[in-house]
Amino acid sequence: MGITKFIFNKILGWKISGRFDPDVKKAVVIVVPHTSWHDFYIGVFSRRILKTDINFVAKKELFAWPFGWYFKWMGGAALDRTPGQNKVEAIAEIFAKKDEFRLALAPEGTRKKVDTWKTGYYYIAQNANVPIIPVSFDYSTKTVTIGNPFYPTGAIEADTVKLRAFFQGVVGKVSNFS
Repeated sequence: MGITKFIFNKILGWKISGRFDPDVKKAVVIVVPHTSWHDFYIGVFSRRILKTDINFVAKKELFAWPFGWYFKWMGGAALDRTPGQNKVEAIAEIFAKKDEFRLALAPEGTRKKVDTWKTGYYYIAQNANVPIIPVSFDYSTKTVTIGNPFYPTGAIEADTVKLRAFFQGVVGKVSNFS
């Protein structure tokens, strides 16, 4: 057992259920619920144990010296957030330029409790012609669960209902979130 797996399983007490299909090289990975900064290192441990590259986008300014190399090494892709730009199209272009790109997003768009998800994740997947992979971090059972790839049909309301069902009963780090 490697040090990462030892820390994750034995010290932190977490486990992983499911896996990423190695044939799915591009996807939007939605992680729900996102209630705490702790989600970051749970995700980093998980991707390391699964030996799967998971990416993120961040404002291009983060990729400058002195920390730019670190964000790139961690799987980051720079995004120009200048007002007036279509972020969905810009992110879909990142997918087109890469052979492998799994973009992790929190559809809530915040770490606070929300009743609705933002829709950017859906339109990014649709524009990039990639599946959505649901992933939950359940702090009540200390389980990271990876779902099957879901291909958007274009019926966003119906698709969102199906995707949200995957997260039913999952408890975030902040316990008043459900």
